[in-house]
Amino acid sequence: MTTTAPSLPIYLDYAATTPVDARVAEVMQRYLTVDQLFANPASRSHMLGWQAEQAVEQARRQVADAINADPREIVWTSGATEADNLALTGFMRANRARGLHLVTSTIEHKAVVDTAKALESEGFEVTWLTPGPDGRITPEQLRGALRDDTALVSLMAVNNELGSINDIEALARVAHEFGAAFHTDAAQAVGRIALDVVAQQVDLMSLSAHKAYGPKGVGALFVKRHPDIRVEALIHGGGHERGMRSGTLPTHQIAGMGEAFALMQREGGTDQAAIEGLYKRFVEGLATLDGAVLNSFADHAVPNIVNVAFKGVDGEALLMALRDLAISTGSACNSASVEPSYVLLGIGVERELAHSSLRFSFGRFTRDTEIDHALALIRHAVQGLRAPTR
Repeated sequence: MTTTAPSLPIYLDYAATTPVDARVAEVMQRYLTVDQLFANPASRSHMLGWQAEQAVEQARRQVADAINADPREIVWTSGATEADNLALTGFMRANRARGLHLVTSTIEHKAVVDTAKALESEGFEVTWLTPGPDGRITPEQLRGALRDDTALVSLMAVNNELGSINDIEALARVAHEFGAAFHTDAAQAVGRIALDVVAQQVDLMSLSAHKAYGPKGVGALFVKRHPDIRVEALIHGGGHERGMRSGTLPTHQIAGMGEAFALMQREGGTDQAAIEGLYKRFVEGLATLDGAVLNSFADHAVPNIVNVAFKGVDGEALLMALRDLAISTGSACNSASVEPSYVLLGIGVERELAHSSLRFSFGRFTRDTEIDHALALIRHAVQGLRAPTR
């Protein structure tokens, strides 16, 4: 019996973006053309507008259900990047009287890192926590950084380059001990770890559709309904989304995000069980390759992401040699840089080893045959680049 070779290139960059699930695309296409529900959901003077609004509100409930929130706590954005900006800048500006101090980490997504740096230029003060080699921030570290004037703590749920999981419930509890609000970027977490904003005591949570088999260009910010959680709008013009984010809502994208989150809520456990098998298969294959060093740790990380260094091989050269694999050297938001990953440097990986590192990430549509073929391609490329030249 022969096994059909997988089609090339093999997509192993799910942490950068996921393909839209066909079931999600089917829902989205209902809200686009003239014979469908294309109307502006803010048009409340006719039936078509009401129907579009109904689709938006159904999606709002689907997203809320996925994180155990109230639908009124979901604010639509253009993605997790905007959600992070709204959470940090919007909250800090609205709560100046509470304090000018923000706590975050050096390995957050660029949407948080760059926003925090921008806040520093506005006169806010930022404390940058350094994670351990496992890519996590401990409650003890956070407690040591908090002050009476700390207004907000922002620490991600799952790191996008390492897959490392922070204990956001424990971190949120510590933040609240000092009267600070707690924000988490959960773009990589939906369907991969349990998210419950009530049990985990989260005040603000950034979400992305395209990391969860939904469309690009749409995301959401969970904003806890509480008098102490105030967010100042960054985009003005109409007072949409309870005054926090103006702009005509893209019904088709929002409906797609809602369906994607509903599917992740129902099927995330099944997805993860299958991906754990792929992870084991991939890591066991790497173990037979000399000089392959894992930068991520399986016992406290999602199995979707494997960050690995190949000693004695330049990461960019290896990336070029692996043209039949769709992979990356790190975050897609930082891919134009020739510098090694700031995340790897941030957890103490030596610069040379960081230069030799690649990120592989799996998803709902990854197959065993693709893992096996990828391993064969990696082995051939690494051995070729290590071979002495004459």
